[in-house]
Amino acid sequence: MTAASASNSEPARQRWPWWPLLPLYPYGRRRTLVRELIPNQLWSFEQLQGLFYVAVPIRMTVVRLRQGLMLYAPLPPTAELLSALRELEATYGPVRTIVLPTASGLEHKLPAPALARACPQAELWVTPRQWSFPLRLPQSWLGFPASRTRVLFEQGLPHGDELLWRALGPLNLGLGTFMEVACLHRASGSLLVTDALVAIGTDPPPVFNADPTPLLFHARDRGDQPLEDTPEQRRRGWWRLVLFASYLQPAPLSVAGLREVLRHAFAPGLRRPRSHFGLYPFRWHPNWEQAFVELVAEDAPRPQVAPVLERLVFPRCRAALVSWIRSLAELDETRWLVPAHYEAPVPCTPERLSRLADELEQRPWAPDQGNWSTLAGIDRTLVKLGLVPAEPAP
Repeated sequence: MTAASASNSEPARQRWPWWPLLPLYPYGRRRTLVRELIPNQLWSFEQLQGLFYVAVPIRMTVVRLRQGLMLYAPLPPTAELLSALRELEATYGPVRTIVLPTASGLEHKLPAPALARACPQAELWVTPRQWSFPLRLPQSWLGFPASRTRVLFEQGLPHGDELLWRALGPLNLGLGTFMEVACLHRASGSLLVTDALVAIGTDPPPVFNADPTPLLFHARDRGDQPLEDTPEQRRRGWWRLVLFASYLQPAPLSVAGLREVLRHAFAPGLRRPRSHFGLYPFRWHPNWEQAFVELVAEDAPRPQVAPVLERLVFPRCRAALVSWIRSLAELDETRWLVPAHYEAPVPCTPERLSRLADELEQRPWAPDQGNWSTLAGIDRTLVKLGLVPAEPAP
């Protein structure tokens, strides 16, 4: 195959036809980056997802077991992803197990049926209390293969001699149930988590290297500025993406008026979809960088609770979350944390998890002010409408 024909076939290999069910960027084309996290034991399959170029990495972790492979937190099974997976299967054996470790995370749930069909020898293990909205449908109607789908805890736990499992929840969200199941791969000391814990680095992850457009788009201050690709602009854009994804509208950000947005739109060189035709409705205030520094706090990525979940999912569930983290701290073999978003692997010990639990108990929880004000407003609206419970979860 020539370089030109390989380039032309790339979009087809990255095609995800079911993207309209959850219309997130990059929509129907999902590039996949494969990285070896722990030599010969753990691999990371990474894609991007987001809204309006506010894109962050999402990860499926591939775990080597004694008799094949396990997939934790499914991703859209594009031809590109499956080709890389087949290479691992050729060396380490077939995919035996697929784990959907969340009851509510649509970005993990929607690809699960397609991934299960692509791996016909694998059992699909899902958390209890799976739900759909607006209609509550049986699991088989959601595409889960009835003959190969098992419920974690209720029907056992897979590979109990190699893996340890810890559940957060089920927690009542009103519209549905939040539940997340962490998994410790004992051979590598890797603790796999989904959404509740993240670790954020100061530099953009390598998954952006194939197309840094989201970073460059948000690194600007006005819509008529070009998408300039430099290491400084990539890092600047990454910091802003993290603040967007963490707080939706952090304190140092305001939305520009329509007249201002149109005044800077359609500038020469920017009249194309890649730059959204120069439409850029954001205004960052001076010293906005301090908000990122306060969020990340350290140069090295560290385990922390994702702010958007703390304020919208866990505002009345701190005790349950802290108890779960303390149960993770009891896993003495833990050496690495592998979340489904942002950085991985991150050095992690039981002592570090215990300190995190202590910090969560001691600091103000799910604040209403500052960077958290937009999230707090959304939460109050949901409570007022009766869509989420006003009292702490039992």
